Amino acid sequence: MKSQESNPSGEKRIGLLNHGFLIVWAIISLFPLVWMISTSLKENNEIYTNPGLLPRNVLNFKNYADAWMFGEFNVYFMNSVLYTIVIITAVVFFSSLAAYGLSRLKMYGKSFVYYMFLASLMIPIPGVFVAIYIVVYHLGLGNSRMGYILPMIALSLPISIFILKSFFDEMSKEIQEAAIIDGANNFYIYLNIMLPILRPAIATIIILNMLSVWNEFSLALILFTDNAFMPIQKGLSVFVGQYSTRYELLMAATTISIIPIILIYMLMQKQFIQGLTAGAIKG
Repeated sequence: MKSQESNPSGEKRIGLLNHGFLIVWAIISLFPLVWMISTSLKENNEIYTNPGLLPRNVLNFKNYADAWMFGEFNVYFMNSVLYTIVIITAVVFFSSLAAYGLSRLKMYGKSFVYYMFLASLMIPIPGVFVAIYIVVYHLGLGNSRMGYILPMIALSLPISIFILKSFFDEMSKEIQEAAIIDGANNFYIYLNIMLPILRPAIATIIILNMLSVWNEFSLALILFTDNAFMPIQKGLSVFVGQYSTRYELLMAATTISIIPIILIYMLMQKQFIQGLTAGAIKG
């Protein structure tokens, strides 16, 4: 009886320790974000004279306007918006079609195709940059938006197909069989039955691939010779000079650059968490 009575207090201590650890971890994780926003609201000379997190003028948004126009940062930002929308749309469409076919349709050699996709995940992405460069320029797509978009789609497909196929495999086959009995074809089943059920998985691949596309810079640096096509990472580098760095503008531009990611995550947070936990729940 004594051991049973002592369990609640022990569990309470463990709970307090867990919550304390999570609070400390949250503070450590959020501090760089708070410091970045604080620095973006300071004047240039204030960065060196005011080490505190609270700027003298908390409503100083001039740095954001200056950062938006400085060094054509707005052009780089809109380039990344365009690339992200086109690439994510294509990846969701093609990966969901491929995953549906590999999971639900009877095709000769589909297991071999699927394992080839999985094998490509073991190859480091920078390891194929030379091959991508050669193929792109042989196709006459060098220094063009399409020459950047197509490789990015190809690089994003394997992990997306892997995630979506796992979800398709878990779905009840009775749903598909009932639709076939009612006269529905495979594309109708995919578009009107499977995709709505697949929203958590789609939200997962949208967020994961958006992070990858939005932060990508190495491939763009290899394929583009014209700065007008460069993504947002090039825009952030213009604030770093050889002899000086405009930290207030750099932090303002960085704050602007993370806004789309935060908005997308907030809109899809529920579906994203469902997608990440679905496998554990089903298991």
